[in-house]
Amino acid sequence: MDDAARALPDTDWHVDKLYAFAREAGATLVVATHSRYVVDLNRDPGGVALYAGADNTELVPTRTFDNAPIWSAGRAPERAEVAARTASCFTPYHAALAAEIERVKARHGHAVLLDAHSIRSHVPRFFAGRLPDLNLGTADGTSADGGLARLAAGILASDARFSSIVDGRFKGGWITRHYGRPDGQVHALQLEIAQAAYMDETPPWPWDAARAAPLGAILQRLVDALVAWRPRAGA
Repeated sequence: MDDAARALPDTDWHVDKLYAFAREAGATLVVATHSRYVVDLNRDPGGVALYAGADNTELVPTRTFDNAPIWSAGRAPERAEVAARTASCFTPYHAALAAEIERVKARHGHAVLLDAHSIRSHVPRFFAGRLPDLNLGTADGTSADGGLARLAAGILASDARFSSIVDGRFKGGWITRHYGRPDGQVHALQLEIAQAAYMDETPPWPWDAARAAPLGAILQRLVDALVAWRPRAGA
């Protein structure tokens, strides 16, 4: 790997800490164990771009969010290596996630998937200016029941200390779009959080407990509401 990439700057830092309460709230918590530089679990395995016409990262990224090379010259993973990483990491992760969705749906008649991410608040490669703190994605209203999406958006907008938006720069990645099937009673939402809301965005990217506390309270309200939500009769 190139020097700029070895520190893994594009990691969704500390997201597991933000949602550490999830199991006690009655939700399953599925956590990725490998860097997106190995393989990005939120990209289409067929290589279809998430945002047509925009700058998109690949299934196995070649450049950092700052547009620096990830791999040393001549060492970028070739097709066979991408296929091997997909088979060893991407496919098992999604098999486990799909099985859990089906288990929850079989038990409750529906499933709600919250795909949790974070990113630096300023990434000129992808968006101008500062990103809102809380970015809810519903694939333009196609990945979840409208009432559920409005419930989530209302909770995220309820604390004036945090800015929020729905289907802004981040409308939901491959996970949200692939699994979100409201007609099949699987409702998927993505929440992309600006890291400035809970941590220091400079290396070594430390967790800031004081800054994270109010955000954690919002996330707990959100997860509690998603767990308690039920589809409308006949929907």
